[in-house]
Amino acid sequence: MSHKRIPKRKAAIAAGSVAALGAAAILLPHANASQDGSSTNAAPRVLKATDASNLASQLQNLLGDAFAGSYYDSGTQQLVVNVISGDKNNVVVQAEKAGAKVREVKNSLAALKAGAQTLKAKATIPGTAWAIDPKTNKLAVTADSTVTGAKWDRLTSTVKSLGADMATVKKSSGTFKTKVSGGDAIFAQAQGGTVRCSLGFNVKASDGSPAFLTAGHCGVAAKQWSDSETGQPIATVDQATFPGDGDFSLVKYDDPNTQAASEVNTGDGKTVQITQAADATVGETVFRMGSTTGLHDGQVTGLDATVNFQSETDPNGVDTVTGLIQTNVCAEAGDSGGSLFTQDGSAVGMTSGGSGDCTNGGETFFQPVTTALQATGATLGDGGAGAGAGAGDQAGTADPSASAGDQAGGGDAVGGGDQVGTADPSATASDGAGVGDQSGNGVGDQSGAGVGDQSGAGVGDQSGTGADDGSSSLTGSQ
Repeated sequence: MSHKRIPKRKAAIAAGSVAALGAAAILLPHANASQDGSSTNAAPRVLKATDASNLASQLQNLLGDAFAGSYYDSGTQQLVVNVISGDKNNVVVQAEKAGAKVREVKNSLAALKAGAQTLKAKATIPGTAWAIDPKTNKLAVTADSTVTGAKWDRLTSTVKSLGADMATVKKSSGTFKTKVSGGDAIFAQAQGGTVRCSLGFNVKASDGSPAFLTAGHCGVAAKQWSDSETGQPIATVDQATFPGDGDFSLVKYDDPNTQAASEVNTGDGKTVQITQAADATVGETVFRMGSTTGLHDGQVTGLDATVNFQSETDPNGVDTVTGLIQTNVCAEAGDSGGSLFTQDGSAVGMTSGGSGDCTNGGETFFQPVTTALQATGATLGDGGAGAGAGAGDQAGTADPSASAGDQAGGGDAVGGGDQVGTADPSATASDGAGVGDQSGNGVGDQSGAGVGDQSGAGVGDQSGTGADDGSSSLTGSQ
């Protein structure tokens, strides 16, 4: 984890690069309706995912009860907004004039949320999850491999009680777990051994002190965190939420002079500058960096998800977490707390848990960054270019399809350097030592190189799963 002090010249640059939460507002034009209520519909606008998210938030407020969810069509780069059938009023005309594609649907957002509450009351079973899917206008219910027999009957009967066309149920081949073990980014000693998670994003606490966000179940597991397996603690948990209304921790650096960059280390000495926090939008492409599996990408598939994890402390208990982002991005043990972000440098979430792995795929859930910032009073970033301990101050183009081996920063969310370049997360694993090379001591204790003070190359040279096997491109800095 990059936490070195930086020269005054670079500190000045870094301080000027911290971005405020959110993005510029999209102004909605007035509707151009005729007296008989008809209008000349404008063609849907081509939008970036972050702009679509901003527009969706405004249209939700504008449409009120007529709003039934929205999603981003990445193929056409358009925002699709659901409205209740027969509610095509002047407000909907405004939505069309604003550039959204309006679609009439059957289920209201209120009805879908009521259905989710019924599931919570009657089917809170370990290994289950549900989220609103605006593409199908239904609740998407998922059950992992442990939900069988009477548990499966209970879940499916509850779904059936919601009525026709309200929900779908699918089985996952994996098991829903928090991804707390096996990483190489941040370390803590807890009962049972060493706990390792991934750092999410550097922030500034409400009192102005430097801090970072990670998963709440990491903060609950241990109070003090180090940047190396055997090193002294360098940060202390200030706030932790898990389970319940989220899965996030605010961890303050013990040295108040710490300056850590607002960036994500994507491996091989390359970084992506984080310039703002943004709400997730169903359908948008996102990138996930974690200490075990490196860089992977996928799409957001659901919002406001509820996940029922099997309790790790009570064999008969369940740890329910609400308000999460559902994706088809893979993750594995040790990726907990790692960064979910967009190509343009927007912080979106931190890894919570899920099922599957990066060989067979699966579902992964993330804590929204915007919710964590609001709850903790923190603000995004404490530095900008140059705060990492990376490869130097060069400018250039990089392609991580070379390999994930010999990379800097398996799960270090803040390292890197100052080079500007382009990364392609189609990497494969290569030679190197440590990530995923577990020695079996404690909880996910690994023998890989640590993430301590860096001098360019080493935040745990990797030999584990490759950075990604996808073809999405990612702009970063090196």
